Amino acid sequence: MITSRAFADKSYCVLGLARSGMATVEALLASGARVTAWDRRPEPREQLADRATIADPMEIALDGFDAIVVSPGVPLNTHPLVPRAQAARVPVIGDIELFAQARADLPEHKVVGITGTNGKSTTTALVHHLLQSAGVPTEMGGNIGLPIMAQEPLAAGGVYVLELSSYQIDLTFSLACDAAALINVTPDHLDRYEGFASYAASKAHLLAMQEAEQFAVFGCADEPTRAVQQVEQGRRMPGRAVCVDLAALAPKQSDWPSLQGPHNLQNAAIAAALVAELGLTDAQIAEGLASFTGLPHRMERIGTYHDVLWVNDSKATNPASTAPALAAFPRIHWICGGLPKDDNLDECLPHLGNVAAAYTFGEAGEMFTRLLAPQVPVEPCEMLCEAVRRACDKAQAGEVVLLSPACASFDQFRDYEARGDAFRELVRELCADSEAGSDKA
Repeated sequence: MITSRAFADKSYCVLGLARSGMATVEALLASGARVTAWDRRPEPREQLADRATIADPMEIALDGFDAIVVSPGVPLNTHPLVPRAQAARVPVIGDIELFAQARADLPEHKVVGITGTNGKSTTTALVHHLLQSAGVPTEMGGNIGLPIMAQEPLAAGGVYVLELSSYQIDLTFSLACDAAALINVTPDHLDRYEGFASYAASKAHLLAMQEAEQFAVFGCADEPTRAVQQVEQGRRMPGRAVCVDLAALAPKQSDWPSLQGPHNLQNAAIAAALVAELGLTDAQIAEGLASFTGLPHRMERIGTYHDVLWVNDSKATNPASTAPALAAFPRIHWICGGLPKDDNLDECLPHLGNVAAAYTFGEAGEMFTRLLAPQVPVEPCEMLCEAVRRACDKAQAGEVVLLSPACASFDQFRDYEARGDAFRELVRELCADSEAGSDKA
C-alpha cells in the first residue's frame, strides 16, 4: 500500500468503508496516523474496531481532525457533514488528494490524470496498456481498478495512470499531473451540481492544478472542452495545452480491432499524445494500439455467432455515450433501455442510419419506442433477455448486435457491470448454443 510520513501523528476521519475507504484507513494507519472511521454498515466497523476509533462524524466534534476523507459517492452539495466540516475549518478530501500528498515519499515517478464525461475508462486503460507493453512500470487506479492507496509503490521511473471522475476531482486540491487529458464535457451527474457550468468547472479543475510547464491534451470536439483548453493555453508555455490531432492516426485505425468508431479514434489519439509526452516512440505506440483488447462492458466484442458480431457496451449509461457506438458500425441491431437519465435520444439521432432495428427494454422502453419508431423498426421488449432473443433471431450475417443502453441499469440490475455480465451470458446461451446446434445439423 502507499504510505507517507506526511500522515504520521495526524488525525483523520474516514467516512465510507467500501473498497477505497478501507484502503484509505489501512494506508493511514500504516503511516502512523490516528483514524476515526464510520460506515452505516456494521461489518466494516467491526473489522476496524481494535485499530481505529469508530464514531459517526455527524455526532462528534470535528475540530481536532486534520482532514475528513470521504468517498466520492458522498454528495458534497447536500450532505450535512460538509457545512459541519466547514464550520470546524477542517478540509474534506478524498483518497486521490491523499495520494497527491504522499507523492513526495514515493520513488521518482510520473502521474497521468484523465477525465471527461465519456471515454475516460477506455483512454485510461489504453494509456496503461501502451506503457505496460513498452516495458514501463505502471499502475492504474482512481475511478478504475484497485484503489490507488491500496497499490504497491512503483519502482523509480514508474507511471501512475488515474481515471478521475468529477466527484474525485472535487475532493482533490494538490494533484499536479505530469500529463493530463480532458476528453469531453457533456451533461451528466447534474443532480450533484448547480448546473452544467458547475459540472464543467469541476472537470476543468484537474487541469487548473497542473503547473504551467506540464502537458495537457484536450478532445476539443465540444465547446465546453475547447473553452477549458483556451484558458489553459493562455496560462501555459507554448505547446503545453493542445487540442488532440486526429488526422495523423485516422488512416491507421483499421489496424486496431478494439478501437473502432470516431470516439475511439479520439480516445486513441489522446492516449498516444499522453504516452508520447512520457517518451514512448511511434513504433511502441503503434504496437500497443494494435494489441489493445478493450475493456469489459465498453465496446467489448463478445464473439461472432452465425457471422453476427455481438458487442457489449453496457457502460454506455447516457445517450451521449451511446452515440459513438452507433457511429462505429453499419447495420446495427441496437438493444437499448434501462433507467433513463434524459427524456430524449438527441445525441443518438444522427446515427440512426446505421440502425437496422432497435430492441427497447426496461423503464425507458416505452419512451425509447416512441422516439425511435418514426425512424427505425422497433421491437418493444420488457426484459433484456427478450431483447437478446429477438435480436438473435433477426440479425443477419455481417450485421452487429449492440447492447448500448443509453440508460442507467438500476431498474433491472445492480450496476452496468451486472447488466453487461447478464448480456454476455445470454448471448452465449442463446446464440452460441444455436450455432452449435446448426453445426450438428
